[in-house]
Amino acid sequence: MAEEEAALIATVDEADADGELAALYQRMADPSGHVAHILKSSSLHPAALARHYELYRELMFGPSPLSRAQREMVATAVSTLNGCHY
Repeated sequence: MAEEEAALIATVDEADADGELAALYQRMADPSGHVAHILKSSSLHPAALARHYELYRELMFGPSPLSRAQREMVATAVSTLNGCHY
């Protein structure tokens, strides 16, 4: 069986962001200034990125019968199954 290649998605690096994207990145970045790869996957379309971030925040931090740790475990398991490094 041939090894599958991962799809590559063009993204904008934090250092190269300007305007609306730079403002979004500032809001989304961790204390070291890093923006998660899953969020950067929408960086070519800042309006979509803003909505993606709101969905992410709601799913991971909004009211839920699952704890925060359980949500992270689900996300990790799905990423592992999909071969994603994030």
